[in-house]
Order: sequence, then C-alpha cells, then structure tokens
Amino acid sequence: MCGLAGFLRTSTTPDRESHALWLESMGQAIVHRGPDAGATWQDDHIGLAHRRLSILDLSDAGTQPMHSASGRYVIAFNGEIYNYRELKQTLQEAGVAFRTHTDTEVLLALFEQKGAACLDDLNGMFAIAIWDRQGRQLFLARDRLGKKPMYYYEEGGRLAFASEIKALTQAPFVKTEVRYDAIRDFFAYQYVPDPKTIYRNIHKLPPGHWLITDGQQTGIRQYWDVSFASADTKSLEELEEGLYDLIDDAVRLRMVSDVPLGAFLSGGVDSSAVVGLMAGHTSRPVTTCSIGFGSKRFDEVDWARKVAELFQTDHHEFTVRENVAGNLTQIARFFDEPFADPSFVPTYFVSQLARQKVTVALAGDGGDENFAGYSKYRTDQIENNLRRRFPAGLRRGLFPQLAKLAGMFSMAPARKARSLLSTLSMEPDDAFFVTNSFFRQSVWDKVVAGDLKRETAGYDPAELTRRHYRNADTDDHLSKILYTDIKTYLPGDILVKVDRMSMANSLETRAPLLDYRVVEYAAGLPSALKLMDKEKKFILKDTFSRLLPDDVLYRKKMGFSVPLAQWLGNELRATANTIFSRTDGGLAECFDMRVVRQLWEKHLSGDHQYTQELWSMLAFELWWQAYGAGTGGENGS
Repeated sequence: MCGLAGFLRTSTTPDRESHALWLESMGQAIVHRGPDAGATWQDDHIGLAHRRLSILDLSDAGTQPMHSASGRYVIAFNGEIYNYRELKQTLQEAGVAFRTHTDTEVLLALFEQKGAACLDDLNGMFAIAIWDRQGRQLFLARDRLGKKPMYYYEEGGRLAFASEIKALTQAPFVKTEVRYDAIRDFFAYQYVPDPKTIYRNIHKLPPGHWLITDGQQTGIRQYWDVSFASADTKSLEELEEGLYDLIDDAVRLRMVSDVPLGAFLSGGVDSSAVVGLMAGHTSRPVTTCSIGFGSKRFDEVDWARKVAELFQTDHHEFTVRENVAGNLTQIARFFDEPFADPSFVPTYFVSQLARQKVTVALAGDGGDENFAGYSKYRTDQIENNLRRRFPAGLRRGLFPQLAKLAGMFSMAPARKARSLLSTLSMEPDDAFFVTNSFFRQSVWDKVVAGDLKRETAGYDPAELTRRHYRNADTDDHLSKILYTDIKTYLPGDILVKVDRMSMANSLETRAPLLDYRVVEYAAGLPSALKLMDKEKKFILKDTFSRLLPDDVLYRKKMGFSVPLAQWLGNELRATANTIFSRTDGGLAECFDMRVVRQLWEKHLSGDHQYTQELWSMLAFELWWQAYGAGTGGENGS
C-alpha cells in the first residue's frame, strides 16, 4: 500500500527546482501511507511523487516512480494486484523480461502491451498514474469498487492528482473553495459522494473508471460495472459450493505478502469466515485483532474471542473507552473532507492495534452490501411490501396528512408512525434515500441558515440515490438498492473509512469479499437467497455452516456500531459543548446556532432523538477547524 501525487507542468509554472519542492511537500503530506521509502521524478511535462509501504519485494528495486523497460512509461501505483503472478507468467511466455519481483513492474508491462484494456485483467485494489513520455499523456485509473482513492484537481489549464486531498493542496495553484451542494450531501449521507469533493475544482475519479489527459483535453471512461440482470438458476447446493470456493480463492490470493499478515475479527459472519479460511491456508496461527467498547450493547469481543479460540489464532483486543475525546480531533484530521460515520473511531484503534503485530490485515468488508446483511434491507422489504398494498393515489394524498397528524405528538410510537407513514407515501427510491439519510429534512429545515440555505434551496441530495437506483439493470427492488449501496455507501463511506484509518497507521487492509469475482457472483444470486424472510445474508450463512457454528452464524448482528449517544453525553460532552456554543466557525456559517444549542440541550436532558444530527454537526466542525477555515483562495499565494 502506498500513496501517490503529481501534477502536469505548464509554461506558466515555475522552474524544476520549485517543482521539486512541491513534489517533496506532496509526498510528505501522505508519508503515513508509505513510511518505508519516498521518491520523486519529473520531466518537462509532469512531476510525480510516491510514498511506499513495502509489501512485496522489499528491496530498493520496488521503489517508485518506476520506468518501463522501454523507458516510454513511468508509473506511480497505490495498491496490490493479487493475480500478478499469473499475469507475470503469461507476459514471460510472451517474451517479457522482468527485473524485480513486484506487482508494479507487472502492471507497467501489461499496460505497455494492452493500454487501458489491461484493467480488465487485474484482480486487486489500485489507484494508478502512468505517464506516457512519447505521447505526452497522463493515464489515471481506479479499481472497480473504489478501495483505493484517486483525487484530481482541474482548473484553468492546470491539473494535479493525489491519493489524498492534503497532498493535492501542497501544490500552490490548487484552489480550495468549498461547494455548498457538497455540504448538503455530507449532512444527508455522512460523507461527500463521488465524483464530488467538498471543494469545487477537486474531484474523485469514480470507481471502475479511468481518465486520460494531455493537459488540454480530458476524457473519463467507465470500464466496469456490476450487473444484476440475470439470476443464476443452479441448485442451492451448487450455488453454495461455487460461492465457498470463490471466497476461499479470494482469501488465498490476499495472503501473498513478504511482511507479517493478520486479520480484523469482530466475531460476525464475514470476518469469522475470512479468519476460518485463512487458518486453512497457513500452518501458523493467524494473528487476529478485535475492538470492544466496555458496553454489552455494543461489545462483540466475547464473540471474537470465541472464534479466535475455534481457529486457535494469536488474538489481541483493545477497548475504546476514555481515549475517545483525547484522540478524536487527531483521528478526524486524516479525513480531508467532512466524514461522520462514527465507526471510524474503532476502525482507527483496531488498525493501530493490528499495526503493532502485522503490516497487512484481511477484513470482512463487503459481505453486507453483497449479500443483504444490513437491518435496513429487512426494514425496507417490510415497507415495500406494505407500499404495494395501497393505491399510489391514496399513499401520496392521504399518508402525508396522517404523518403530519402523528407528528403533533412527541411519544416514541407517534414518531415511529410518522416515519412509517411518510416513507410509505414515497416511491421506493426516495424511501431508500430516507433510510440512508442521517439528517432528517425536518431538522435540516430548522437549523440551516445563511448562504448555505440560500445556495441549496433548490438542491435535492436524494437525486444521487434515485440515479443509481434507476441505473441498476434489473427490476428487482432488493437488487436495485444493493446496487445503489455498492455505488454510493460502499465507496463513499465504508472504503473511505477503512482506507484512511488503516493508512493513518501505515497498515494495508485487504477485503476478500470485495474481490470483483465475488461481487459479480453475488449479483447473479437470486434476491430470495440473500434476504429470505427475516434471515439476512441467508446464502452466505448457509454456505459457511460447514466452517462456523450456528451461534456465530445466526446471532443478532451488531455491526461496527458505537455508543454514540453515550459518547456525546459523557466522553465527548466537553468537546461537543464547546463546539455547539461557538458563534464562529463552520457551523455558525451554515446553521442557526440558537437552534443547534436547543437540540444539544435536549440531548443532555435525555432526549436522544437528535443524536445523529448532533454528531454530524460535530464532525463537520472538526473538519472545518482543520481544513475549512479560510478557504477560497490559492494555497500558499
């Protein structure tokens, strides 16, 4: 795992010496991504910087930027190509000679042979920058699901790119003007969805896309998407056998490493299955790491310990308790944009724990999105079944009025009735947006103020959900919302969280359940085998019944949840109180602080219905204090 950065040189930019300093600063900004080595390279047209976390071929031969054998191409690469050995053998049979044992050299040789089409051959996680010295073109690419980040800045004939925004902004010409619609998106989703970033001229290259530019013209193409168009008709036994073998192979591929390797273990189905399969591929005990909270409601360490004992792992635990407040500001700085999924806190600590033992950790990410593991899918199923029982005219005309009536009462049952009636009045895609939204429209209307209110008056963040829901190549509702989550929540939240928190600790994480072959296989499974009545992830659990005991497979899902209301009222109370009492800063620019303080006082009095909104506002202010204040100009000018 590594970090990369660079920019195209223009006739209006300074000399090589100045550019060398820029490149050095860009690399230093992401040194946590690659503490083992760093290098820069430039010619008359481009500058490249790279930071290396050594995983394969630990010698200096793996240092990047790396030149192709012909000298035509120069690469800076972040990630791992898991099938590089097979690709290397094929290239060698075609007469290609190799100087190193790295996957980087294989990738470069494959690109020299096939160009952008080489992406179809890759099984891995990657962000790639390749400069064609002869054609004077820059090629950027990102893996199919967005495990590795790629940001780029384009404005006024200038272009820069990097693994993280904090590296981009080291180039003095990069402007950081906050965009209001991205702020609105953040409060709706808890992250800024691609291709936007929080800044106007900085963009995310979407997953499964490549970009090519000569500095004058830029083209972006999609090279991969997941299809739900056809359901496999094999027997359940055949489907499960194929699924088991595929995931087992995905695990095997991800155990190739020249440094110590372990796993995150929560004791849930996904991580337990990964650990169980890992144990079958090694004669040594698997190193496993788990996080607890000192709260039975949220703590899974007992389950993790049970699985660790089952597979005789070398197990380690850490409890997140009094260390939240003292570390939150520092941890949040690793996100260059507002980010409010609170599980980033335990993800940071489990990565910190793992890094003390290993350099690479396998994780169970992707099981919920592929196989319908979240509780929201079951809730959505119930609501959609109810929605079908009422004529559309009745739902749209009467239900909003009934919801308004229920909203006149403050009791919990009335609030639930209002939520259900409001959701049933909507179409399925809009209802799923509400399910995925963490800042209710009614609360937003109360707190939003100033320029943000004016600039986003006609903007609807739900359109992102609608667009992906419509783009799914199926009429099956569950498949449509799984596709929507794979295109939004997975790359925008889950994978950002894991990448930033693991890289903050110079730890590489690998997700076998996000092997693109597993994703495509899962998309071809009938929906009824994923969500069967009340049983979520039915086929995945049934598949791994040969490996895991029933009490692990069928216990109530906890996920990577945190005691958020408790944190706000106790460990983070002083921090939150300071933030919500300020009359300056990001929140004060965007919201009516009088109303914000009213919500905060209700929380302190025991009314926790605004917990998510308050947390999102706290996260936004932490970002603002680190990066948002004083935006709008050019850095360093």
